[in-house]
Amino acid sequence: MSDVAVQEGELVGELVGEVAAPAASDLWSALRRRTQARIGLGRAGSALPTRHRLELQAAHAAARDAVHSPFAPDVIAAALPGTPTVRVRSTASDRLTYLQRPDLGRRLDPVDRAHLPTGEWDVVFVVADGLSSRAVHEHAAVVVRETTARLGGWNVAPVVLAEQARVALGDDVAHAMGATMAVVLIGERPGMSAADSLGAYLTHRPVPGTTTDADRNCLSNIRPPRGLSYERAAAKLAALMVRARDLGLTGVGLKDDSAEEEARESLL
Repeated sequence: MSDVAVQEGELVGELVGEVAAPAASDLWSALRRRTQARIGLGRAGSALPTRHRLELQAAHAAARDAVHSPFAPDVIAAALPGTPTVRVRSTASDRLTYLQRPDLGRRLDPVDRAHLPTGEWDVVFVVADGLSSRAVHEHAAVVVRETTARLGGWNVAPVVLAEQARVALGDDVAHAMGATMAVVLIGERPGMSAADSLGAYLTHRPVPGTTTDADRNCLSNIRPPRGLSYERAAAKLAALMVRARDLGLTGVGLKDDSAEEEARESLL
């Protein structure tokens, strides 16, 4: 029997033990502890109960706020004392344009490109607002600090703070600065259960307009305590970066084996 099957069996056994009580409310309570999804909410007539309806409306408002809240690069810079930073914008002139024209969010403003420092950098970290400035403000600086602390001997470029930016903007930044790798920390699209989720996208030798999503590795849902912790995210990201440098690639050819290793260790 595989390790995964063993773990699934243990989880099912544990869950069955939790829901042994006959009451349906006990069943749903046990299930809710296993997921952030909205399940077993019940109904009042043909609609949701008032409490759950209000919770849903509040979650929707939080998601909208996350998308439209302005990016504050000063917040990131202040959380990275002693770390040089550079501020850039995409060619999307405002938030509405950014949302309507994704292609403009992938291109670096020509004026800002001309002011980027150049060098023989091993990696450049790009902190981008994406679709949730809240996620970036709350989590990005810690992930940068935790990851760089694990990169002994690496030549790390100044951190680039990018406004109205999408993931592919990191390709343009790395290419302009002469960095071998780009790590884009970006606010992910808010859902109805998470408006503060941070994603990390790693790309080896990106080429603007040519590199595709298949050439990247992604860590998503970085948002402790309900998502990936800073320590695990940094450890996974740093390990991927080291392997990417050794193999000379990222994307579908680079596999994250950490989950399988953790599962094996938990069974020892």
